[in-house]
Amino acid sequence: MSKQGYSIEISNVWKIFGYQADKALADIKANGLTKKQVLEKYQCVIGVADASMSINPGEIFCVMGLSGSGKSTLVRHINRLLEPTAGQILVNGEDIMAMPPDVLRKYRNEHISMVFQNFGLMPHRSVLDNVAMPLEIRGISKNQRNEIAERTIDMVELTGWGNKFAHELSGGMQQRVGLARALAADPQILLMDEPFSALDPLIRRQLQNEFMKLASQMNKTTVFITHDLDEAVRIGDRIAIMRDGRVVQTGTPEEIVLHPADDYVSDFVAGISRLKVVKAHAVMQPVKKFESANGSISASAKSFAENTSLSVLIEHAIKNEDPIIISDESGKRKGVITRSDLLRTVIEGTETS
Repeated sequence: MSKQGYSIEISNVWKIFGYQADKALADIKANGLTKKQVLEKYQCVIGVADASMSINPGEIFCVMGLSGSGKSTLVRHINRLLEPTAGQILVNGEDIMAMPPDVLRKYRNEHISMVFQNFGLMPHRSVLDNVAMPLEIRGISKNQRNEIAERTIDMVELTGWGNKFAHELSGGMQQRVGLARALAADPQILLMDEPFSALDPLIRRQLQNEFMKLASQMNKTTVFITHDLDEAVRIGDRIAIMRDGRVVQTGTPEEIVLHPADDYVSDFVAGISRLKVVKAHAVMQPVKKFESANGSISASAKSFAENTSLSVLIEHAIKNEDPIIISDESGKRKGVITRSDLLRTVIEGTETS
C-alpha cells in the first residue's frame, strides 16, 4: 500500500502511439499542440494525455467516456499490457514501471486480474479448466486448483457447468466464466474492460447485480471501464470521465450529476435521473439554519439515513408536510430537508446552500 493508502495511483500518464512519441510529447509540453496537430506533425496519436487518478482499496472506480476517449488504453497501463510514454503508476505502493518482465508477470498473476468484453475463453478447455488456468500458471496442484475453481464457479451461479465448453454456453454464462477465472486467482486488483457491454440489457443488469454483490463480499479494488453512464452510476463508488485522452472530471455519481465540470460532462449526465443517484446528505441543510428561520422541528417529523435516495424522500414528502430529519448511524441529527429543498434539487440539480 502507498503512503497515502491508495491501491492504485496513476500520476501524469501519457500514452502516445507512433515512432516519434517522445518528440511529440516534448512538443506538446513546450507548445501545447492539439491532438490534430500531433497527428499532422509527427504521425502520432495521443491515447492518454496527462491522466492522474487515485483509487482507494475496495473501491469500484469507473472510468468512462465515448469511443476513442482513452479509457481502455488507460486501464491497460495498470498491468502494463501497454507501456506509457511518460508518467508513474503505483499498485499497492509498487512501481509497476520499474518491474523487470519476469517480476511483472509474477505480480500480474498473483495480484491483478482482468476481465475483457470478448470473454477471452480458451475454446479447447472446459469451464473448469478455463477458471483454473491462472492457478495452473502459478503451479498449484490440479486437485487444489480444481477445488478453488469449482468453488468460484458456484460463486458466479454456474454450478454444474464445469465440464461444458465455451460454445455450449450463452453469452451471459461465458462472461460469468470470465469473471470466475479472474476471481479464482484471488487478486487484489480487478480490471474490467466493458465486461457486460456485449450482453442484452436483462442479462447485463443481472450480471451487474451479481458483480456488485461479489465485489462487496470480496472487497476487491476494481477499475471498471464503461461507455454507459447508467452503468457507471449504478455500480461505481466514484467515476472518472475521459475525453480525448484526458480525465475531465472525477467524483462520486452524485458530484458528477449535481456539479458537472463542463458542457461535455453536462451532456453526458443530461439523461440521468437524479432521483436514484442523489442521496439525502447532498440535499440537506443545517439544523440550526432551519430552526433559526422556522422554529423547532416538529416532534412528528420522520428521520431518514444520510444515504437515502431522493426518490424515497420525495415519496415521503408527498404525503407529509413536516420537514425531513436526516440522521447518522448513531441517531444524531445531521440535517433537515424540506419540500422546497427537494423541488430545487430536481429542477436545478444543485445542492441547497
